[in-house]
Amino acid sequence: MGDVEDCAKSSGDSPTSSDTEMREVKENGTNLPHCLAPPGKGVIATASSLSLANLDIAEMLNDSDPRNQFDEMCDPENPKVGTFQQVSAAAYKIKSGVLRTPCTRSGLSRMYGMDIWFKKEFDQFTGSFKERGARNVLLNLPASKKSVGVVAASAGNHALALAYHGQLLDINVTVVMPKIAPIMKVQNCKVFGANVIVAGEDLGESKKIALVLAKKFGMSYVNGYDHPEIIAGQGTAGLEILEQVENIDAVVIPVGGGGLIAGVALAIKSLNPAIQIIGVEPERCCSFAEALKHGKPVASHVEHTLADGLAVPTVGVNAFVTAKDLVDKMVSVSEQAIALAILRLVEQEKAVIEGAGAVGVAAILEDKLPELKGKRVVVMLCGGNIDTSILGRCLERGLAADGRLVAFKVLVPDSCGAIADVSKLIGDMGVSIKDMLHERAWIKSDVFQVAVKVVCETRDKAQSLALEQKLRDTYQMLSWNLPAV
Repeated sequence: MGDVEDCAKSSGDSPTSSDTEMREVKENGTNLPHCLAPPGKGVIATASSLSLANLDIAEMLNDSDPRNQFDEMCDPENPKVGTFQQVSAAAYKIKSGVLRTPCTRSGLSRMYGMDIWFKKEFDQFTGSFKERGARNVLLNLPASKKSVGVVAASAGNHALALAYHGQLLDINVTVVMPKIAPIMKVQNCKVFGANVIVAGEDLGESKKIALVLAKKFGMSYVNGYDHPEIIAGQGTAGLEILEQVENIDAVVIPVGGGGLIAGVALAIKSLNPAIQIIGVEPERCCSFAEALKHGKPVASHVEHTLADGLAVPTVGVNAFVTAKDLVDKMVSVSEQAIALAILRLVEQEKAVIEGAGAVGVAAILEDKLPELKGKRVVVMLCGGNIDTSILGRCLERGLAADGRLVAFKVLVPDSCGAIADVSKLIGDMGVSIKDMLHERAWIKSDVFQVAVKVVCETRDKAQSLALEQKLRDTYQMLSWNLPAV
């Protein structure tokens, strides 16, 4: 299985010597009993010591006992509809430990003909709105459950939020993260004091492991988007929006598992039913729209998306029954629009936002909300935890979508100075060459010609069009904006 993290933390009882031996793990090359591991650190168990730690990942994945996969807080046969009282109570409880994030007017308003305001949840300490629900659920645990701790499955933001607030509230937190989870998020969870298990090919497998662990060790399993206290905690962002912005016409909310839109819609519609609630999903995962179509949560097709935090194949049952009658409209956005939204936010707002947090802006850029022209719109920027490597790719794709990064191929004579002439034409127009390649072998036309492939960056789309026209006037064979591979 490779290295994974051991979550079998002592529940407070004095372990016997055999218990200690069974929990032997390897920390920095030295065998330590689990109960003597340095406080506030995740504890690494090697593959050979998993049986000693009494954790058999394969056995947990193959566990066929339905009782071990049942989450009593998220029962499809008995879904729980959230109440405004729960949101109000959550707002009072979490106010001392969660940031009241700013909600400010955006400079994008002039560009898109709307009065756009951004609720900046990425300003939370761990970078996302997830802290609201995490702190609320931890504060609402009975004392007996607090002493044992909680367990959750998450690839990132939910795990970070639980780990951080668990540390602040002195509650043991165990997170099961899939192998695809970003390394930085795994490391940060350990910095925040969580016990981390990296296991499972995807979030579904990680959740299965987490549920078995909850039953095995008596921990409380916390669903990141469907636990009733999670939904209530997320709804506190809606209360803040109403206090911060007057005369709102619509609130645009990213949708994954449905917890955020359920909580925020519940808060806002309870106080002002006239405000439109609009949900946005990536085109590659439209689970909430599918649930609305079928009248209940159903498994949806999921593909890789820049909005990976929204790639939840089945929305939560509690979230769905709470939100289904409160959501006025659902739209989906393309990957190209998400990349362009990330770019716009970096350039215009000086804000680094992850794909899941940028889908609301993407809907505006892609003109999916034309009815909001001239109206006051609050868009939730719900998270900013994006890997640096992914950010770089998103910015490049955003530039391409904006017509400012172009690629073309032109045929020129295979003679001295021909390629220099292409470079001069581009330079004379004030365009920057990012990459250039010439090839002879794959040319099917004149053997005395060479193909020159160029990637260049322009000032704006108008300059790109001017460059294209100049090249067409100068060369007979031009392929503009080469198709994506």
